[in-house]
Amino acid sequence: MIDYSGQNVLVTGGASGIGAALAAGLAARGARVAVADRNLAGADAVAARIGGGAIALACDLVDPAAPAALVEEVYGQFGTLSLICSNAGAGKAKRVLREPFDETALALFQLNTFAGFRLAQAYVARLEAEGGRGRLMLTGSENSLSVPDAVKRFAMGVYGASKHGLLIMAEWLREEAREKPLDLHVLLPGGVYTPLVAGGLPDFDKLPPEMNMISPERCAELALKGMDLGLFYIPTHAHLADDMQPRVRGVADALKALGLRD
Repeated sequence: MIDYSGQNVLVTGGASGIGAALAAGLAARGARVAVADRNLAGADAVAARIGGGAIALACDLVDPAAPAALVEEVYGQFGTLSLICSNAGAGKAKRVLREPFDETALALFQLNTFAGFRLAQAYVARLEAEGGRGRLMLTGSENSLSVPDAVKRFAMGVYGASKHGLLIMAEWLREEAREKPLDLHVLLPGGVYTPLVAGGLPDFDKLPPEMNMISPERCAELALKGMDLGLFYIPTHAHLADDMQPRVRGVADALKALGLRD
């Protein structure tokens, strides 16, 4: 188990849901946490609740300049930084054939896909300049891997693309990071009972079992365990592997049909 005592960490999207649970879990391990979110009041509440010298920072990571500025702000406040949990993200439900691919769609990619790698660029530059080593965990999604059966009716093509993009960029970053002072992880949550879900289903204990929903705290527990184990992929639900099989079988069947494989 990684001991974060005396270490400083940054959690984006920390005002609620998975981010708030990550902040609490890290604080419980002794970390001093910078809780960053567009919702400063929510970030303040989380920082006050977890204690340990936690601070709240307002940040809108849709702005391309914001990630680097945030890293600099945290270094200015803390002096060092051992871990960034790039967790901030947003959802979008619209059928691909009706999607205008406008500024709203671009903002989704700025936040869900690019913000984490802008954080990585600024963070690695700092680590290299100061001779340190750090850790980055990017929050992806079950939608990074497939079109999950549980969400097929929700028209999440653009959201899924933003999270799939995050995963493939993370896999490329992993190759680059072999020569960099950075340990890299990708959290791949399935269904998590975030405030967005709770708005329509207010009682977690009465959720239908088939939804296979876990709490943010359980998600954070698995995320921290995955980092303890040095995992690159950190899935939270067993069905993620099953959901990928149609793609694997489809490619295998196509290879056979094309005469490229027996």
